[in-house]
Amino acid sequence: MNPNSDTSSQVISTYHDHPRFICASCSAVLALQDELISKSFSGREGRGFLMHSAVNVKLGKKEDRPLLTGVHTVADAFCMGCNDRVGWYYHKASDLSQKYKEGKYLLEREKIVKENNWKLDE
Repeated sequence: MNPNSDTSSQVISTYHDHPRFICASCSAVLALQDELISKSFSGREGRGFLMHSAVNVKLGKKEDRPLLTGVHTVADAFCMGCNDRVGWYYHKASDLSQKYKEGKYLLEREKIVKENNWKLDE
């Protein structure tokens, strides 16, 4: 899927009534808060969250990228609602100690909003 193509009509509305992370630009749902593994990661523009999974994202081209913990094969992740780059997907880690990242997403803190969906008693 081309990261520049218009995919806004393919955004799914999901995880209703669950705490989730949404895109800061267009409010598309990107992940359940329950999928959060760690807040102690670094993205391109500051802090990043390591996530088990993500929705409403499309991946760019795979590339080997030197990161703080070594070279990883990653693909940038783009919001399907607005095409903003929201993080990346870890395809492969070269270092054995980093293999736990494979198949996971890094979502940039500045690109997402925490939505709790609290209900107030009336």
